[in-house]
Amino acid sequence: MTYDAHRPFGRLITAMVTPFRQDGSLDVDGAAKLAAYLVDEQRNDALVINGTAGESPTTTDAEKETLVRAVVEAVGDRVQVLAGVGTFDTHHTIELAHGAQRAGAHGLLLVTPYYSRPPQAGVERHFLAVAQASELPIMLYDIPHRTGTAIATDTFRRVAEHERIVAVKDAKGDLTAASWVMRDTGLAFYSGDDANTLPLLSVGAVGVVGTSTHLIGPGTKEMIEAYERGDVATALRLHRQLLPLFTGIFRTAGTILTKAALNTRGLPAGPVRAPLVDATEAELAQLRADCAAAGAAL
Repeated sequence: MTYDAHRPFGRLITAMVTPFRQDGSLDVDGAAKLAAYLVDEQRNDALVINGTAGESPTTTDAEKETLVRAVVEAVGDRVQVLAGVGTFDTHHTIELAHGAQRAGAHGLLLVTPYYSRPPQAGVERHFLAVAQASELPIMLYDIPHRTGTAIATDTFRRVAEHERIVAVKDAKGDLTAASWVMRDTGLAFYSGDDANTLPLLSVGAVGVVGTSTHLIGPGTKEMIEAYERGDVATALRLHRQLLPLFTGIFRTAGTILTKAALNTRGLPAGPVRAPLVDATEAELAQLRADCAAAGAAL
């Protein structure tokens, strides 16, 4: 793998769900198989393990480290593996970062501390503390509708000066704010909202960290590549074609519908852990319709 500072984790990244067995235990072999499918068939350049899509709030620290190690062993020679390590406790986040590094992760995904809603000085201190404590490149995750706190543009400007903070997963939905950060820093922006990938590309983003990309990775990557080579018409056609699943995968929690789709395709996924609940028959029927509309029939 060659490192590209412009797009440090490639173009197409999937926030991978965590396969469980029917009894709710971790399916380590299933995780390795799912990772291989995402790389070989869905054309991913990198994978995020232990993100929210991977049900990180309900997996133990030991399970998180086991997952990263299994995925690195399965595909880490071909793609980069990022480990989600964000919590609302800086000390715990640093411990998770160290565990991810021991397990062989190539990078970290670091979400804004949630629920406690720290001021921007606390957000900045949190990010810099983790960056100082780790040797891995970091993608910051800005998703204020979940965390309760947006990363301010000035905070981005300051933390971007740290050599290990290199990228952003942007789910804020503010193209103007994203434009200013990309203008003023060297941070690589990845859309954290599947449907906003093309709009963010238009102001300088380099790719996506997706959920629907468990199912429509090739089309999504083709859209990104078309835009990059100046074929805006093709990129727009693909955006419109894939839109039913870009949005449909989030009719309820994305993890629920992604696992339902993977199970339907006979791929490792299994059930969700509480408090999530498995998809209903009605939700599965709507998912089939959304997939068919996007050209990705289950």
